[in-house]
Amino acid sequence: MTDADCFRERRLMPIFHLNIATRTTVIQDEEGAELVDLAEARREAIKDARGLMSAAILQGRDISHRHIEICDAGGNLLLKVPFSAAYEGGD
Repeated sequence: MTDADCFRERRLMPIFHLNIATRTTVIQDEEGAELVDLAEARREAIKDARGLMSAAILQGRDISHRHIEICDAGGNLLLKVPFSAAYEGGD
């Protein structure tokens, strides 16, 4: 048994890819992340969107139109999370 086989056997959680969709392209999450389920993947997507929007705001850019595409290890789209889901509307 190779090291890769041992690693695959130990993996108990599914892999989710959080791809960022802009108006013109999709930035692929090549590595993915081991997460318990789709609900956790959505929480992670919201956290990522908040971080990306915060950095963009500091640069004077609005990227709230983007969304994150959550895909499984096979590349199947499971859920789209708009960046606007990462915050509550203000006054």
